[in-house]
Amino acid sequence: MGNPNAIAEPTTPEPGETAVAARTVGLTKVYGSGDTRVVALNAVDCDIPTGKFTAVMGPSGSGKSTLMHCLAGLDSFTEGEVFLGDTSLGTLSDAQLTKLRRDEIGFVFQAFNLVPTLTASENITLPLDIAGRKVDTDWYNTVVDTLEIRTRIDHRPTELSGGQQQRVACARALVARPTVIFADEPTGNLDSRSGAELLGFLRRSVDDFGQTIVMVTHDPNAASHADQVLFLADGQIVDTMTDPAADRVLQRMIAFEADRPA
Repeated sequence: MGNPNAIAEPTTPEPGETAVAARTVGLTKVYGSGDTRVVALNAVDCDIPTGKFTAVMGPSGSGKSTLMHCLAGLDSFTEGEVFLGDTSLGTLSDAQLTKLRRDEIGFVFQAFNLVPTLTASENITLPLDIAGRKVDTDWYNTVVDTLEIRTRIDHRPTELSGGQQQRVACARALVARPTVIFADEPTGNLDSRSGAELLGFLRRSVDDFGQTIVMVTHDPNAASHADQVLFLADGQIVDTMTDPAADRVLQRMIAFEADRPA
């Protein structure tokens, strides 16, 4: 594969094709064995297009969080392959995976995961500081102003509302310019107004900055902000919806529930 420590540039797409930021080929994840064996993902093939917003939805236990964790290098897999650009995650050592997650992947979690003893500004730059990378001041200022947290950057998490904390978490993900940002139920701990604002910021980061985002959600309204929705059921992708609207997503989810065995 060449230098395993390097992140390969994505293959240049043919005219008319969309570049792929991440993809899976025959991805299978099995937990346990014998009577306790559970197939969380069953030979999943999917492409995550570059510069687009992809939502992942499905009933509880469908494998959506497992898919995100495998794509993000947070979980191992049993069979198949996961690629970030042209780099196969299955060929990387633990140290190389750690470096890839630090340098190429951003995370936004439901629980915010901010360090309570640090200010908002220190939380935002923490991944860069750990990596020994210089903060791009112009980009930092752009992110902070886009997320409208300029007046709060000297405050610690306990002095911020839930919505403000999640904006700081988004800024932390964006400031390192990752290849992909993975968001796991990012509006789950927010009120409806803060959730709508956050989704608007994620949408803007795609439209204005060309960011690639993958979001796991159970909320049809949240999914309607995406460019495409991948629907999972029983560990397989069973449908894809482009230009989703909340009512169409909701109807599709209702249909899934109706089709499930009692």
